[in-house]
Parts: sequence; structure tokens; C-alpha cells
Amino acid sequence: MTPALISGILRSPVTAFVARLLLVFMFLGSGIDKLLNFTGAQAEMAHFGLNPPWLFAVLTIVTQLTGGALILINRATWLGAGVLGVFTLLTIPIVHHFWTMEGDMAQIEFFFAIEHLSVIGGMLLVAILAERARTA
Repeated sequence: MTPALISGILRSPVTAFVARLLLVFMFLGSGIDKLLNFTGAQAEMAHFGLNPPWLFAVLTIVTQLTGGALILINRATWLGAGVLGVFTLLTIPIVHHFWTMEGDMAQIEFFFAIEHLSVIGGMLLVAILAERARTA
């Protein structure tokens, strides 16, 4: 591939949309699943000690769907990325607290926490790129 072809692909609005979709896919999918299975969402919140479970389920759904949609449509991207970044960061001590575990479970949760940090980096990057495009 030539540099001009690669540049064209990277500058394409279609490529940008696909990149945003891939970034928020897990949030949109999780939010939709929780919306369609609200009882399961409440059970998940209760499992992690979040009370009242219904409130945390609603807040999670709203956060995931609203944040994901804002990024996907590239409007108020900083807000969508911000709420999803903070949400993702908060899941580490609530869900992936590897430092309180032992053995294989600790290692698995550690890797989840590291992956979450990478997702937060992606959120920062999408917000930075949206701001640069807005002010260009």
C-alpha cells in the first residue's frame, strides 16, 4: 500500500465511524443487554455490592448507552468519552480488585484492569481527536 492510499483510508469519515463504533461496541452491547435483561442487570449490581441494585443498573445503562451514542455520532464526544472513561476506571476497584485476590483469579482480574486502562486511553484519544477536528 502506498502512503497516499493509507492516508486516504485514515482520513475517511467511514474509517473514523468504524473506529468509534469499535471503541464503544462493548459499552453499547452491554447497555442494550442490561436494558433487555434488567433483572439480570440488577443481579449483577447486587453481586458487586451496589445498592440499591435497580439504581446502579439504571445509571450503568444510561452511562453506557448515552456515552457510547455521543461518541458514535461524534457529538459532545468529550462528554461521552469522559463518562465512559470514569465509568471504566471505577469498575477496576469495584469489579476487578485483583489486589484482594489470589492465584489465577487475581491474574485474570489484573489483566482486565490493564485492558480497562487501555480503553481509558482510547477514550482520551477519541476526545482529543474530536476536539482537534472541531477547532481545525
